Amino acid sequence: MEGLVKGLLNVALGNDENERDNQDRDERSRSSWAQVVTGEQEDDGVNTDSRTGYNIQDERYGRNEESRPHMMPQKPSQNMRASPQGYQRNEDERRDNVNQSCWNQKEGEGNSDGWETVQKKPTKRHQQVKMDSWNNYKKPLDEQDYSNEVEYGVDMEPSEEELSDLSKACNKLWELDLNRLVPGKDYQIECGEGKKVYNKDDMAEGCLFSWLNDDVFNKPSYSRFCSLLDNYNPNQGVKENVTPEEKREQTAFIEEISRTAPIKYLHKYLSLKGIISGDYEELKRMLTRLWFDLYSRGGTSASSSAFEHVFVGEIKERGEKEVSGFHNWLQFYLEEAKGNVDYQGYIFPRRRGEIPDSETQLLTIQFEWNGVLKSVSSSLIGVSPEFEVAIYTICYFVGGEENHVEIGPYPVNIKCYRLGDSIGSAFPVAEC
Repeated sequence: MEGLVKGLLNVALGNDENERDNQDRDERSRSSWAQVVTGEQEDDGVNTDSRTGYNIQDERYGRNEESRPHMMPQKPSQNMRASPQGYQRNEDERRDNVNQSCWNQKEGEGNSDGWETVQKKPTKRHQQVKMDSWNNYKKPLDEQDYSNEVEYGVDMEPSEEELSDLSKACNKLWELDLNRLVPGKDYQIECGEGKKVYNKDDMAEGCLFSWLNDDVFNKPSYSRFCSLLDNYNPNQGVKENVTPEEKREQTAFIEEISRTAPIKYLHKYLSLKGIISGDYEELKRMLTRLWFDLYSRGGTSASSSAFEHVFVGEIKERGEKEVSGFHNWLQFYLEEAKGNVDYQGYIFPRRRGEIPDSETQLLTIQFEWNGVLKSVSSSLIGVSPEFEVAIYTICYFVGGEENHVEIGPYPVNIKCYRLGDSIGSAFPVAEC
């Protein structure tokens, strides 16, 4: 009798078992769709989207936002509908269901409309850099303040050994780099996992740089160097337009580093070699011409310079896109802060050698810049701008294309390629 009463009540209320079954199937259908989109379904350890075959685990730990396959939720197809009572809804209702199932709103985060895909790997980035003071470097040169001159001393007089041995001269520059940063004190890097050059998987969940002391950008040569980095179009073959303000930034940068120990040593070294005169102003003019004069690259005149290629980086447009140049750690740090760089792991040493760690200051890595891959790139980490300008300049004038030297604890091959009477490219390669 009790069962009969319940049955009559269910019929009266319209809640018969068949309708409840349909509702349950409807809920299961919507739930499984949400799981497919968010990668929450259980399997043997690899979450794969059944529609595309794309590994959702790779989506979470793979390339950055610009280069990943676009995994926006798709509307269910006809064959995914559980029953006429299930997904037979109009276009707007289905879209609303997908949005409610597959999107989370994060307070104060996400993209411009405030939404972010569930379990989507966020763009890797660290703290932003305050750049307000850099505008002062665009002022007329006589209105700018420079640091005090480092006085010439015995340390800045090249020895006979150094004059006859490029490796010893390069090591001397390392010793004179008084502005070089200290790992763990001034910055911290996380190398992630290693990989072979041909491995395109992302082996680093986070950024290369964990943090950088704000005081670093109070160092005059560092801040003046950074002010130059946004003066260039990254696309190779695009003619550069250098404004009067940018020219002042270039001149001010050369003036600033010319007051440091590595550049003063460079001047003594080159003058004793008879490459330049003893006039210090000639050195400044030479450095300005060598690093900032524009030349043709990619078939377009005035489209590149040594500074742009070596320190800023360029993107080759012909054929398959690839990053060329880009060997400076400060540029890497700033672009990583903007979310433009996705660090993807270090490259294993070619021969048996030490695995890099947070103390390493010569690192070979793989990364993407603006969604374009740089398969292998070597950089000195934490060195000052004046050191890099000095060591590449001395190798350009005194060395060859390959310069096997020692700098501090690192055996390194400084590659230096000419392009006419300019530096076409220069970068370090770790030797094990």
